[in-house]
Amino acid sequence: MKATTKPVASKAAAKTKAFSTEERAAMRDAAREAKRGKDFDGEAEVKASFAKMSDTDRKLAETIHAIVLKAAPALMPKTWYGMPAYANAAGKTICFFQNAGKFKARYSTLGFNDASKLDDGNFWPVAYALTKLTAADE
Repeated sequence: MKATTKPVASKAAAKTKAFSTEERAAMRDAAREAKRGKDFDGEAEVKASFAKMSDTDRKLAETIHAIVLKAAPALMPKTWYGMPAYANAAGKTICFFQNAGKFKARYSTLGFNDASKLDDGNFWPVAYALTKLTAADE
């Protein structure tokens, strides 16, 4: 009797299915950002990232941008995985805006990395969901 075998999927095919197209694009953005050196125009990068967003996401991103720069003028704009982000003087990303369209999510997110040192007790938020921003929210 002849044994039948199923074709084995290649490792390359398996790897490409591990990440979505959007996730792979974010990783390419991160690789590009890692190579940019210290002399880059973060404000221009952030504004270019706004241009890639839908109108709704762009309005949220621009509002968050203005709020962050007003509340924490020492933070420097940059992109982080292609998203608008804000870094401290050491270059550590403190917070970032992930627009809903970036990963086809239901809502945008304002997130904070551990360098933000938001520690308050044993449990604290590090991200906020955004669908719109009103004057009261701001």
